[in-house]
Amino acid sequence: YSDDGLTSKEQLAHISLRAQDLRQRQQLVWVHLKQEMRDAHLQVIVAGQLKKAEREWLADYFMDQLFPVLTPIAIDPAHPFPFLPNLGIAMMFRLVQGEKTKHVREQIAVIPLPATLARFIVLPATTKTTTRVIRLEDVIALFIDELFPSYKPTDSAVMRITRDSDLEVHDEAEDLARVFEHAIKRRRRGRVIQVKTLSSISGSMLALIAEHLQVGVDDINLVEEMVGLSHIMQLYDLGPDSLKFTPFQARTPERIQDFGGDCFAAIAAKDILVHHPFESFDVVVRFLRQAAADPNVISIKQTLYRTSDDSPIVRALIEAAEAGKSVTALIELKARFDEEANIKWARDLERAGAQVVYGFVKLKTHAKVSQVIRREDGKLKAYVHLGTGNYHPKTARVYTDLSYFTCDPDISRDVSYFFNFVTGYATPRELKKLVMAPNDLRNRLLDHVAQEIAFAKAGKPANIWAKMNAIVDPILVDALYAASQAGVQIHLVVRGICALRPGVPGLSENIHVKSVIGRFLEHSRIFCFGNSAPLPSDTAKIYIASADWMVRNFDMRVEVMTPIENATVHDQILDQIMNAYMKDDTQSWTLLPDGSYKRIIPTGAGFSAHDYFLANPSLSGRGKALKKIGAAFPSALLPAPEKTAKKTAKTSKKISANKKKPAGKKMSAKKSLPKG
Repeated sequence: YSDDGLTSKEQLAHISLRAQDLRQRQQLVWVHLKQEMRDAHLQVIVAGQLKKAEREWLADYFMDQLFPVLTPIAIDPAHPFPFLPNLGIAMMFRLVQGEKTKHVREQIAVIPLPATLARFIVLPATTKTTTRVIRLEDVIALFIDELFPSYKPTDSAVMRITRDSDLEVHDEAEDLARVFEHAIKRRRRGRVIQVKTLSSISGSMLALIAEHLQVGVDDINLVEEMVGLSHIMQLYDLGPDSLKFTPFQARTPERIQDFGGDCFAAIAAKDILVHHPFESFDVVVRFLRQAAADPNVISIKQTLYRTSDDSPIVRALIEAAEAGKSVTALIELKARFDEEANIKWARDLERAGAQVVYGFVKLKTHAKVSQVIRREDGKLKAYVHLGTGNYHPKTARVYTDLSYFTCDPDISRDVSYFFNFVTGYATPRELKKLVMAPNDLRNRLLDHVAQEIAFAKAGKPANIWAKMNAIVDPILVDALYAASQAGVQIHLVVRGICALRPGVPGLSENIHVKSVIGRFLEHSRIFCFGNSAPLPSDTAKIYIASADWMVRNFDMRVEVMTPIENATVHDQILDQIMNAYMKDDTQSWTLLPDGSYKRIIPTGAGFSAHDYFLANPSLSGRGKALKKIGAAFPSALLPAPEKTAKKTAKTSKKISANKKKPAGKKMSAKKSLPKG
């Protein structure tokens, strides 16, 4: 039984109903989108709407571009049902031959749609302002007689299948990489667990699909408009620029440029926090490229969970290994759907002479850590990168994540212990600053929640701000409920799954949850505890992490949580980043006590966190050119009594008078900055 008293079968039934409701809502959104695109002169049409000239053009297009690629397959004892890959789309036809004679022949045929073909075909322009497109399956149905001469279709269906993609790896595996290679091959032919087709399908065709794919009728999901909605992304490039986000150029931190692009010199001078995608991921790539080329660098250690097909990170590691440096790469083979790419990178790194390890059989290494050891003045100095996101240049363009660079000796030593743990199973006795899962990450968070409860009971300010992708861990959820009942003010920014219900009287009325859904995908994990002061506060305890608050992250993954002690980075995360998310009202949804979300209505012109990050330089990345300008601090919109207690937009005089900073730390700030 689950925590809510349901059996596994009952849970699956509830999930199925909710998923079906979501699928239907997606189809309705697609209907509305088509109308809005039509208003913007981008039309998705069906065969009956084709003009004569368009139909003639399509006839030539079909024979030239589609006919040579398509493979029509008749289903009979000599031609078994074809293999369809996971998430593959195919068309099924019932055909008849000789319907006007006594010898009528019926034939069932399947046409797999190659993934290399565009789902939408752009028709030749008939006007200067309107673009018309038609779906691939509509074109195939229109010219089916070219694929099956002398046959006439009497019934058809479009279907998309989902296969079981779980990989089974036994604990006694001797060569993990080889075991995964075999498992990936088996997964490609995993059993079909779900089929999606249009609700207009006939009962006989539905039965045929169930029979040939060996699924129950209940495993076939019916949708109204289109299967494979992810393909509508192909329409983006066809739309007018007026409907697209304004292009932007990611900033390179000024302080890196002040040091002539020397990452080591910039990091040695002061810790840096790079905020992606507003600040370029190229800083991370440059850090490793510089390490690979620097003769004073003697070793590089790196975790890789997900990366791109043409990863510059891996190329830098290969160059370093070929240059004779000691390179250790922890490659996680259990990164779902990236297993094959990770095996390839592992083989390439091994050929270059790097030490490659695969972590643990039972644990997934999800931490994002890089360490460079450099010889300076006869001594060894460590440079460390700790991130909330993957070492993936492509996703770094659209995911919001944090990259923290430091030379802190305690953190550097902890990172060494971390790598010893994942390479040699040597569990560290004690870490000075970093917090690891599955060792003690959940307990550290629970300790901070308990401390805030104690502050609240003592009549002191008690606050928690946290940002993550998901919160489902029942122990943390119960702890937050207890904190709310004690009077702790809790503000959560949760992009995805939230198992916590805020605003329930007597349980969670002091918990507020919002989800920010905008131009970029929210991915950073930030945890802030007031530490007996209203947030934002210089005395707050702040962490960034690779982990969400989920059971799998606490118990089944190797994760790292990093404390932020540098004053400038502390301000950047709390006063700039978290403050902006709290204030955002143009792309935010608030979670209601019943589990539904309500769109927040902007006040006045509204405030967008993403627009703010695009326009304002980050604190730790400021260089000489921005030293006099400073950076804006958004005034967070918090409920009373916090709103009156928190600090508002700061000036240099207020900072020097009211803020306790380490010696030599001075800042100036304005309410706004010119864009650019």
